[in-house]
Amino acid sequence: MKGKTILFVLFIIFCFSCRNSSKKTEEFVFPENDTIPVSEAEKLSPEAIADISRNISSPVEIANLLQLLEVPFSQKYLASSIDPNKRSSDFDKALKLGILGADLGYLNMYEKTGSSLDMLSSIRKVAEDINVGQFFDFESIKRLSHNRSNLDSLLYISIDSYNQIDNYLRANNRGQISALMIVGVWIEGQYLATQVVSQVSDKRLSDRIGEQKIILNDLLLLINPYCDRDDDFRSLCSDLQKIKDAYRPVRITYTQGNPVSEEKDEGLVITQTETSVVEMSKEQLDSIIEITKIIRNRLISND
Repeated sequence: MKGKTILFVLFIIFCFSCRNSSKKTEEFVFPENDTIPVSEAEKLSPEAIADISRNISSPVEIANLLQLLEVPFSQKYLASSIDPNKRSSDFDKALKLGILGADLGYLNMYEKTGSSLDMLSSIRKVAEDINVGQFFDFESIKRLSHNRSNLDSLLYISIDSYNQIDNYLRANNRGQISALMIVGVWIEGQYLATQVVSQVSDKRLSDRIGEQKIILNDLLLLINPYCDRDDDFRSLCSDLQKIKDAYRPVRITYTQGNPVSEEKDEGLVITQTETSVVEMSKEQLDSIIEITKIIRNRLISND
């Protein structure tokens, strides 16, 4: 599918732009002592925050990689225990809106239209509860979900809705809600990837998981200003730090290269020539898989 190829290329660009924003020489080794001072996080400009939020690795990208690996769809990976009708705080709703959005991307990429409509209903309820439902064109998404040939448009509208919510929240001094939504998206995408790699050993997928060490650093920059806001935020920041601790021994080396543009049948295709080497033992990967599973499952519980 031509559009899907272009969409995937765009997500690869977004993911790599996060790495390219770092100050690197021709070869860059991610530092071992990578603690982020809270004071530095608080100095982030709105533009830097927006850049970080855009560059969090997309669950649609992960889902596309799973398809390339011919990994079959699995309903058990979804956050089916989330009850959108349960009374909960804005903190919980924002976090779960991100998690459900990641699951929607996974469902759409596998063209599970029936399940995606159910997921969309849950998303609508949660979004309306935190006053951001106006950014979802639910009728268009529902209509496109019935026609598999419209997958590209469906993905675009779904992703654009989340981008609009993020922009709106930050512009209206609700940055903490936006940060929670982005954390939810990342955690669920990380969970999908780690659950699959625990069943299907593949170097490409394990390397992508290893590279999340850098994405997680950006995520902590985004959430750190709110870590002392209340007990909920303190607990979430502690959880993210536990995942970061599991990543600490992972070593990543990058060699920069210039993007190459090429005209193909499906249009302009941009290929990244940046190369990376991820050094991560099986024991380190297993530790990342386990802590991700524990934290994600606790976050989607209805207790």
